[in-house]
Amino acid sequence: MEPVWSNVRRIADDASNVSKYVFEKADSVVEAVLYRYPNYETRTVICCSTQSGCPIGCRFCGSGDYFVRSLTAEEIVAQPVRCLEDTGVDPATMGRLQIMFMSMGEPMLNMKALAPAIRRLHELYPNAALLISTSAPRVDYQSVIDVSVDVPTVGLQFSVHESTDAARDALIPFKAKLSLTEIAAQGERWHAATGRKPFFNYCAHDGNSSPDDADRIFSLFDPRIWCATVSVICERQEWLPKSNDHQRNLASHFASKMVERGYDTRMFDPAGQDTIGGGCGQLWMTQEWMRKNPELARPSIGSGKPMVHVPIRLTREERVE
Repeated sequence: MEPVWSNVRRIADDASNVSKYVFEKADSVVEAVLYRYPNYETRTVICCSTQSGCPIGCRFCGSGDYFVRSLTAEEIVAQPVRCLEDTGVDPATMGRLQIMFMSMGEPMLNMKALAPAIRRLHELYPNAALLISTSAPRVDYQSVIDVSVDVPTVGLQFSVHESTDAARDALIPFKAKLSLTEIAAQGERWHAATGRKPFFNYCAHDGNSSPDDADRIFSLFDPRIWCATVSVICERQEWLPKSNDHQRNLASHFASKMVERGYDTRMFDPAGQDTIGGGCGQLWMTQEWMRKNPELARPSIGSGKPMVHVPIRLTREERVE
């Protein structure tokens, strides 16, 4: 039987307990990340892709400029299967196993393949939490409600990232997306159908971490229904420092504001940011593949738009020295 992916590369950073996987075919490339906290027996987390490239164009993401194609269900399933094989640990014995559809691509634009992939992964790993992370394109959300009702381990997270629609439009230029008010309504609908709390994900930076921002979020997302994820921003370019104390402090302080307002809150500070591109949106190998295959990588709505600028403490020359 032909392998689902013709070439798989693993790049490990053992010091940070993280490995990057690059899955390739002649016509596509995707990345997945495997984390252990502190070992696979205790907690294993996999971030995998649903598309090659992405049409959404988010300005903090390394795949935000180009889109290749959506993946098949088999191509999605093959990513966590390979990652888990490499752990050498029986997934059924893992204390906590999380498979997150949030590495590359917009899951809600490929639910035709993702829904059967989720059902298959639940059959293979019934103890695994399966998290769908979406930037909220304007589509029919009934498909995600249906699979979430049928598979009780499915979670849903919305990439909110900003407290106003205007700021979010600059960050996520894809026009056919839900407003913040509409995201809140869809989350409440999902909560009513499943009995579980959805998450909103917020990337804290200097321009959106004030008490007023926190109050705007609180006015939109009821903490009785929603949980909060506050993420440390990672630089998408390989040569830049990926995070620093300032960015972590911003995320930590904003997470505290969420706790004060009654949210069940977690902070996401991914490992491997400075070594193998283990952070959200980094996708270094994908960017290299797209530069080498311009005939396959179609420009997304984000192509040509400025990247989000996050202040850094070292210039390129200083870091080289």
